[in-house]
Amino acid sequence: MSVNLRTIPSLFLQPLHILQTYGVDQLRPDVVAGLTVAVVLLPQAIAYALIAELPPQVGLYTAIVGAIVGALMGSSSHLQTGPTNAISLLVLSALLTTATPGTSEFLLLAGLMAVMAGLFQLVMGLARLGMLVNFVSHSVVVGFSSGAGVLIAFKQLQHLFGLEFASHNLIEITHGVYTHLPETHRPTLALGLGTIILIVALRNLPLWVESLLRWLGAPSALLAVTLRTLTAKLPGPLIGMVLAAVAVGVWGLDQTGVAVIGKLPSGLPPLAQIPLFNLELIAQLSTGALAVGAIGLVEAMSIARSIASQSGQRLDSNQEFVGQGLANVACGFLSGYPCSGSFTRSAVNFNAGAQTPVASVFSGLFVLIAMVALGPLTAFVPRAALAGVLIVTAYGMIDRREIARIWRGARNDAAIMVVTFLGTLFLHLEFAVLTGILLSFAVYIMKTSGPQIMPVLPDENFRHFTPQRRKSPCPQLAILDILGDLYFGAVSHIEQAISQHLARHPDQRFLLLRMHSVDQCDFSGIHTLENIVRTTREKGGDVFMVRVQEPVLELMKSTRFCDYLSRDHFLSDDSAIDYLFHNIIDPAICVYECEARAFRECQNLPKQTYAAGIPLHTDMLTHPIASISPQSLWQELHGNTPPLVIDVREPREFQRGHVPRARLIPLPKLLSEASEGVPQDCPIVFVCRGGRRSTRVAHALRNRGYRNICVLQGGMLAWEAAGLLDAID
Repeated sequence: MSVNLRTIPSLFLQPLHILQTYGVDQLRPDVVAGLTVAVVLLPQAIAYALIAELPPQVGLYTAIVGAIVGALMGSSSHLQTGPTNAISLLVLSALLTTATPGTSEFLLLAGLMAVMAGLFQLVMGLARLGMLVNFVSHSVVVGFSSGAGVLIAFKQLQHLFGLEFASHNLIEITHGVYTHLPETHRPTLALGLGTIILIVALRNLPLWVESLLRWLGAPSALLAVTLRTLTAKLPGPLIGMVLAAVAVGVWGLDQTGVAVIGKLPSGLPPLAQIPLFNLELIAQLSTGALAVGAIGLVEAMSIARSIASQSGQRLDSNQEFVGQGLANVACGFLSGYPCSGSFTRSAVNFNAGAQTPVASVFSGLFVLIAMVALGPLTAFVPRAALAGVLIVTAYGMIDRREIARIWRGARNDAAIMVVTFLGTLFLHLEFAVLTGILLSFAVYIMKTSGPQIMPVLPDENFRHFTPQRRKSPCPQLAILDILGDLYFGAVSHIEQAISQHLARHPDQRFLLLRMHSVDQCDFSGIHTLENIVRTTREKGGDVFMVRVQEPVLELMKSTRFCDYLSRDHFLSDDSAIDYLFHNIIDPAICVYECEARAFRECQNLPKQTYAAGIPLHTDMLTHPIASISPQSLWQELHGNTPPLVIDVREPREFQRGHVPRARLIPLPKLLSEASEGVPQDCPIVFVCRGGRRSTRVAHALRNRGYRNICVLQGGMLAWEAAGLLDAID
């Protein structure tokens, strides 16, 4: 991992870029969006801090600092950074093994974890490793969020019922609620259930208003739109907390045993004394900080991309990593705890009309103002009301539609989701997150290390190459698509797959590799290609390639693989089959042994299946047949002792043009019954289209005792190229 030092300053100059491009016309929509988000952020910050069993003010400090720093240093115009439910639960799980909630040490370690997670994210951004977030499956986030939602809801049950018992995992919580249920504090339960009912009712109020207006006949379209808009923007959690606090204050419920959160301190976030040089604590928190940093980045980037797909904004993942890292570091030093992007608040920010990241800055400032102004009033906010807010929020974390889609989709994604979900419920959360991330990498490695090797043939219109399972393949030429990269982890699978294909089709001596899906290749890939070429050539065949990507081709040139294969073996995709058909594959096999019509060039080819085997080119390598050039044959035909010319092509080919005074004896007839009529005491020249059929006949007759024989070099193609086809005899 290397850091490009020249790019570091630009990553830290993001606030200057925002200010330079900021317009006065953007101020009003940003202020409105910031105020709208602050109304949602205020109760969430208090509630999420309680998930981590931290004082409410810690959540508010994180909301203020995270929103401001994350917005100014990130790249998204709408991502809202601050405390989140999933990160809060993860922080609690990681800190419980080191400190006791409610102690000063617990607070300091929460800040230290924020700094550690932030530094990890910052290094990732400075090293330009933002693309690594792409390798973490979306199923990890869905599985963790769903599991965290279940845990959060269950953990709030004891506060909802007003029960007192110690619990650290799902089993203990379930057992504690069951055994202590008779001790339920009824006023506490009433406040909690009332808050839940109010929030759900306010969420459904727009639908009820719309139904009512439809029943009344919607007297005014403008009135209908206005009412739906007003009811849709009602902050249910904040209203629920305020009404619950009023009930406690009016009826003095705090004196009857209803737990309240107490008065919040009013003032700026104080500077925390983070134990940065306590290596023992750092070692103990390292796993948890890594999990917090990783899931925070995945969460933030997935949210930012989701909203950017609607806004059309282009994101810089490295800049976002830096923004999230600095936000966490700042939260740690300013009495906060780890933060990340919030989907709910980011969506509110976008829908409220935010134009720039300054909207999130305003949301943090408004929360600061509210904390200073309303801090004394929080003394009456009941803990049960916050439990109700968190239970509703936890229910929303379980994305049932997305779970169903993943379950119906790929099995690998479903497995990752289930493993992460179960790990979240029953393991330490940091290990559950890291297990899901590692499983994502494992699945990615498995997929990329086993790319498909797909045999393809032209479609019915001979325009595209596709898998044609019902179509008979060419017995001489295998066309294989390599669907994946040629790197060290995949080369063994690729070589094995090609070898297995050739073993199933031993007559396919020639191999055409389609390389358009090979974007990357390393030295191991080059070695594998060399092995394939060598093995194919040892069997008398050869390898050709089409559509080699430029980076791969450059590596082939620098490693001299192009010279080893031969540069004329890199063919054009449009003319590759035509070239191989007319220059490489054996027409004798095409005409006499193959009934398939795999290519366009096969369609008009005479097909006369011949029972006896045609001698292959590999059978004649050790004893080559003599040849004569077209010019020399022309001269000998006009000499005193002209040779006997035998054309071994088909009658239709012969009629299109032939050597003067040539005798037509097609190859199968010549090999089966007519060779007895061919004299052995005169020179004989065998002729075909390109020289290959004639070579086979000459080889077969030489084995029968013929000695004074040769073939026309290049066949009728060379004869015509020499201008002799139309020459007057």
